Amino acid sequence: MRSPQSPPEWQILAKKIAPDRMAEITRQAFAIWQKDSYLHWNDLRRRPTPEGLTHEEWWYLVKMGRASGKFIPLQDIKGNFCKFTMPDSVIANLHAIDSGLGSAWNLPDAVRNPSTRNEYIVSTLIQEAITSSQLEGAATTREIAKDMLRSGRKPRDRDERMIVNNYQTMQQIMALRTQALTPDLVCALHRSVTEGTLDRPDAAGRFRRADELVQVTDLEGTVFHDPPPAAELDSRMELMCAFANGTLPGNFIHPLIRAILLHFWLAYDHPFVDGNGRTARALFYWSMLRQGYSLFEFISISQIILKAPVQYAMAFLHVETDDADLTYFILHQTAVVEAAVKALHQYVNHRKAELQSAEGRLRAVSGLNHRQQMLLAHALRKPGDAYTIEGHRRTHGVVYQTARTDLLQLESLGLLTKNKSRRPWIFHAEKALPAKLDAIAAANPPASIA
Repeated sequence: MRSPQSPPEWQILAKKIAPDRMAEITRQAFAIWQKDSYLHWNDLRRRPTPEGLTHEEWWYLVKMGRASGKFIPLQDIKGNFCKFTMPDSVIANLHAIDSGLGSAWNLPDAVRNPSTRNEYIVSTLIQEAITSSQLEGAATTREIAKDMLRSGRKPRDRDERMIVNNYQTMQQIMALRTQALTPDLVCALHRSVTEGTLDRPDAAGRFRRADELVQVTDLEGTVFHDPPPAAELDSRMELMCAFANGTLPGNFIHPLIRAILLHFWLAYDHPFVDGNGRTARALFYWSMLRQGYSLFEFISISQIILKAPVQYAMAFLHVETDDADLTYFILHQTAVVEAAVKALHQYVNHRKAELQSAEGRLRAVSGLNHRQQMLLAHALRKPGDAYTIEGHRRTHGVVYQTARTDLLQLESLGLLTKNKSRRPWIFHAEKALPAKLDAIAAANPPASIA
């Protein structure tokens, strides 16, 4: 990945444009502002210019339109205060997200239903834990990672430990949503995310020191980001926490925008030797849940980011190379969240369709709860798969005794078989499961309606 070309300074461009030419080009300003799709200079310079303008003149007009905006107390390493604007595309994304999450009647029934919502929370925690770790280089397949988290087995290597740490941290965040953010809490979250995964074990849960060189680079050593000096971290983190808690005076900031800016702030300051990305995304979730967006229990942003990680990195770089304009990162992240909301609806609809396809066979077996129905629907789709009490417990977020009762009841009905020669018990659905369900249906035909 190449760092984007830094834009020409608009103040210098203004001095280069002759007064009569300035009067001529500013007549086009309103049309340029109306059509501004928030391209970075690196992209704009490659596009055909509006008629009669050079790229430099076009950029000057674009920057004039972006001059107003809201500032936040985050300063870049040059001392500039970061700011952002609210172009129409951001407002449209916020509306789509609020429409998809803010109203209970817009949510899938399974997410709103207390008897089934735990399953979707667990699924989201697993998805976010895996993909957030993969963004930071964890090398393991999704299926192996899911099996580890659902079965509760101990991680075998550092990559698996990263995933387990992320999963446990996401669980902690749900319990911490009512707490104000402090530098100590930031460090505690970092420790939770990184424990047992760092080259320097003592670096977990503390800010980097002045003798620890931390830069964002590629494999060839190209430096993309030099974070602020370690000596500034205490004061910068105090300020970040005040911003996150909403205790700083200032204008209203939409909750999602505040969470996105918190995500950027932690990543920009890069206060830790390693694990900054995972901690930044954890803080994003803390912020959304604290601000009342409880449905972010079901949303995984990392699964969307992982599909295009270069765009994620470029969103940071566009901010850094263009006058600390946070709008680039906001545009990227609101699009990510909108896609994650759509992914939630698609996933729930997929699970619903899976259950509906099995309903014909499952309807004949009376007394099955939702958890047992979902297990059998999965078994019909994947015959021969193994199930454990612990895995069933973790999948549905229930206590051990409830999971044990679920599986033993299915065994008593002859729908699962149990390996009695080893502990923990392993249950299997045989390939003959469809025939067994059909036999039960034949023996219990539906009552006719007179």
